[in-house]
Amino acid sequence: MQDSSPHPMSPQDCLVAVMIAVSASDEDIRTAELIKIENAVNMLPVFAAYDIDRMNRTAQVVFDLFAQEDGLDALFGLVRDNLPEALYETAYALACDVAAADGTLAETELRLLEEIRYELSLDRLHAAAIERGARARHITL
Repeated sequence: MQDSSPHPMSPQDCLVAVMIAVSASDEDIRTAELIKIENAVNMLPVFAAYDIDRMNRTAQVVFDLFAQEDGLDALFGLVRDNLPEALYETAYALACDVAAADGTLAETELRLLEEIRYELSLDRLHAAAIERGARARHITL
């Protein structure tokens, strides 16, 4: 496979990695979460030029990192190195949507969302607005 980006991970790979990390954080990747990731990649403009075949490689990177002691720190390092700051809020919004996709938020997902906010230096008010939007989109009756 030829990598067209100058970095090991494209910005879109970073967004996918964050979504996969949130899904895998509770050690139970649910179908609703996978569908949410697939729909985001298929529908959002930020992924318009993304080669969907890269998703499996990106998922494997996340799983390999999660198997290491400092893997989460390494993942955040990759994301900060390869994701433009203008997409930090997008990454958090996608993470919140994946976390909310199955209708429940596990403690591990909440902790990872908190870590994402910290690692990406997101403004707390902006993060709260993103979280509120995700809650509104995923509410059930």
